Order: sequence, then C-alpha cells, then structure tokens
Amino acid sequence: MSELIRAERALGDFHLTVCTDGRVLFDGGAMFGVVPKTLWSKKVQADEQNRVAFGLNCLLVRTGRHNVLIETGFGNKLSPKLREIYGTQQKLPESLAAAGISPEEIDIVINTHLHWDHCSWNTTLHPDGSVTPTFPNARYFAHRGEVLHGHHQYERDAISYASANYDPLIKAGQMTLIDDERMTAPEICDGIWVELYPGHTEQLMAVHIESRGEHAVFVSDLIPTRHHLDVSWAMGFDLDPIRTIDERKRYFAEALPKRWLTIFPHDHELPMTYLKQDERGRVVPE
Repeated sequence: MSELIRAERALGDFHLTVCTDGRVLFDGGAMFGVVPKTLWSKKVQADEQNRVAFGLNCLLVRTGRHNVLIETGFGNKLSPKLREIYGTQQKLPESLAAAGISPEEIDIVINTHLHWDHCSWNTTLHPDGSVTPTFPNARYFAHRGEVLHGHHQYERDAISYASANYDPLIKAGQMTLIDDERMTAPEICDGIWVELYPGHTEQLMAVHIESRGEHAVFVSDLIPTRHHLDVSWAMGFDLDPIRTIDERKRYFAEALPKRWLTIFPHDHELPMTYLKQDERGRVVPE
C-alpha cells in the first residue's frame, strides 16, 4: 500500500483500486456527532484545532469493458482559506496516474452524493477561471434529488454543494440524473448498480459491484470509516441520524451473511474490509 494507492485487489473478473485525493482534516465533533470526545479520541487523534485526518477514497473499478470511477474527491476549486482549514491535497490526478490510467480513459463516473468532498474533481478549475470536465470521455451519474437539494442551498449544508461540480456536466448532457425513488437496483453497467441508503443525505447511494459471485459495496457516508461501524456513531453531518442508524442495520443484515466486501470513503488506513461480529455481537473488521 502506498500513499497514492491505498488498496487494490481482484473481485472476480474485475480489478478494484482505491485511489486517493489525499487526506483531509475534518472536525472530530462533526465526524462523530453526539459521541463524546472521550470515546472517539481513543480511536483517532485530533490536532490542536480538534481536526482529525481522514482519507478521500475514490474507487477505480476496471471491469474489462469499462473503467469506472466512484467518487472524485475534494478537487482543486476550494479557496485558499478553505484549503487551509481542510488541509486538502488534490492528489487524485496523481493517484490515477500511479494506477496506470489517464482521465481520458475513464468511461463512467459515479457520485454517491454531491457533497464537495465526494465530487469536486468532476470538473477542473483552470488558471483563467474556466471549469472543464476532468474526465472528458466519461458519462457521469448522480441522483436528481441531490442536484435539487444542492440548488436549494439550505442553510444547513449549502457550503457542501458547489454548482461547478455538477451543473456544467448536466448542461452539457454529460451527467445522467437517476430519479428512481425506490432504487431497487438501477444498473450503471454490467456488474455495477446503485441502491439508496438515506440518512446522511436523503438520496445517498451505495454502489454494488459484483463479478463471478464476489460482491463488494462502496458504502459512501453510510459508514465513512471503520470507526463508524457502531450503528449509533452517526456523524454530525448526517441530515437524519436516526435513519442512518436504521440503514446501517439494514446494510449489516445483508453484508455479513452474504460476505460483502465493504469499501469505506474516508478510512485512509483501512479502505476495504470484510465484516464480522465479535464475541459481544459488535460489527467489526474481519
């Protein structure tokens, strides 16, 4: 494992590579919600500003027919002040290069939701102020409800939704908006489909990946890191933390008996793992 390639493995006929946009500094209280610092600080260390370093994991899936990128990180469009606050590193282009793939070779981009730390390399800001698609040959996918929520600019989370990350792609016809509210199994391509797990946002999607009977799930912010496997450890960022708890339980009810490989969006040290229950019944990494 390197700083640029956080994990990789075969999944049936597919190849999974966890690329990174680097580490990011998020407020510890925001990441662990109502969990007291005396508890979460046993798992992660905060700096003098109460910030904890988390990963920005972007999953590259090579199916043999398609190169699929799930999430695109924090990008290069933040102001200098915000870059300082969050400590962003803008490493995704370098990480993809280390994985041996160019932006032009990406066929499909999937955004599980449109918070800025998950979709900002959808587009690239240039010195002249112009913004262009980072992946010029890709078809992008996001949920229509996420776009509508972002356009509303609610005081609660307006800063997380930046129009430049998705509106130019929609206008150009490069982004497909999913609007099946039931989301039973909308397929993106052979072996890859999405499913709603609301709570963090109303339309948060997890991405299922399956090949030759092996199954992985990019769970997105349903479970941001292994430290959030306790169902009650919801984030302060979650719009509906009670729903997050219920949806985590629903996920575990399938993931454990069916042996799904779980891929976290923000765990820099353990991006992917199988799950099990320990002797106390807690869900833990295998």
